[in-house]
Amino acid sequence: MKDDKPLSGAIDNPWQELRRLTPARIALGRAGTSLPTAAQLDFQFAHAQARDAVHLPLHAEALAEGLASQGLPVLQLHSAAGDRHTYLQRPDLGRRLDAASAQRLRDHRAEHPQGYDLAIVIADGLSALAIERHAAPFLARLREQMGGDGWSLAPLCVVRQGRVAVADEVAELLGAKMVVILIGERPGLSSPDSLGLYFTYAPRVGLTDAFRNCISNVRLEGMSYGVAAHKLLYLMREACRRQLSGVSLKDEAELPGLEGEQPARLNFLVDSLQ
Repeated sequence: MKDDKPLSGAIDNPWQELRRLTPARIALGRAGTSLPTAAQLDFQFAHAQARDAVHLPLHAEALAEGLASQGLPVLQLHSAAGDRHTYLQRPDLGRRLDAASAQRLRDHRAEHPQGYDLAIVIADGLSALAIERHAAPFLARLREQMGGDGWSLAPLCVVRQGRVAVADEVAELLGAKMVVILIGERPGLSSPDSLGLYFTYAPRVGLTDAFRNCISNVRLEGMSYGVAAHKLLYLMREACRRQLSGVSLKDEAELPGLEGEQPARLNFLVDSLQ
């Protein structure tokens, strides 16, 4: 009877060195025709994180307290989706406010009939984790860069169970000329906490995504708060100058380079056409 041979370990992938350059799941190796155990467990863990991010409730009170500590007044609102289960099954309800929230904004507008230049909305979207981690520090950086623009700012509106389009109704009821919504993006297997920014000029109920500009993947491992704030302010200033947003407004913002260097253009598609 022959001795059993010891089982060989996972076979390394020759591309293994490339894993240092990307969080993507490449060069995982193999054990026979299957993934190695470590890679399989890592995938399952990432998938669980993404699922948890979708179902995690937003701690709106704690968020409001943190924003109030920055001197920012907050209005807490709710979409027409009464709970998370409804929100996930009925995207249309997440795009509108419930009756009580809409009336609260009408009452506020009656006290401030002059309206505002800018409304900022914060919604849990598909990742409350993204909001809890990144909304407050991003807003702090945005306010630093806004400087002397002189825009009047509506109270921050925190919307539970909200989707992108709910910002249009919020801004319309407040009489805001521009709106930006900070929302948790659909989690990926390497990014359960990605924050998205959607900007609209002249918002009103019924607009499509063609009227919005999107800045995505705002997080520590993605786009930094400073770069995202710089891009957003460029879009807002250009929107005020040209009185439009969306597909007709391209991001041609430039970041200051190192001393003596030419500033880098952020829109490589536009740059490649010149």
